[in-house]
Amino acid sequence: MSMFGQVYVKNNQYKIKGDFHHLTPCTPIRNADDGWKLMGVTNPREMTYMHSYGGEAIFFESLSQGKLMATKCENPKCESKGSIYQPFRIFCPDCLGKMAVMDMTKLAKEKATIHTFMVCERSGAFNILDKPIKFINIEFDGVCTILMSYLSKGDPEIGMRVVPIFQTLNPTYTILDLSWVPAGTKASALPQGFTF
Repeated sequence: MSMFGQVYVKNNQYKIKGDFHHLTPCTPIRNADDGWKLMGVTNPREMTYMHSYGGEAIFFESLSQGKLMATKCENPKCESKGSIYQPFRIFCPDCLGKMAVMDMTKLAKEKATIHTFMVCERSGAFNILDKPIKFINIEFDGVCTILMSYLSKGDPEIGMRVVPIFQTLNPTYTILDLSWVPAGTKASALPQGFTF
């Protein structure tokens, strides 16, 4: 049962009750320690955050086109030369040199497995994924890092082969444009807006 958001002060701290995301304008804020005297009113605002991707923009743009990009250290002086990183990194963590962008979509479609997983029955504020959320850590052959994402269909198992799917019809240009399904899933079973 949802209740309009309420704010009051107790022990000199704001206390919030009810629906945090939809505070009603002009709801009185009262002091519980002083006879519930009026202290103010709520004045909710909608805020737009502008988040710059910088050097990672190619990663998010590529998701909207059905491609999974990674980075690779090509510095001949780096002891980790040839290391592939997913999630995408701009600079090598070992030599701090700028990394080369590479398309690893084919590798992900052929050799991605679930390293471990966690099923989340409840989630925090602003979550837009359907519950339960099946968070998975994905391991790729030849890649020295592990990617965290979510499984859209089926039940996760350690070692399960998975393939990437991409939100290409109405992309959000966020990491939510990438999800995973068990290998062998039919295109007709994909969530709306997603493609292989």
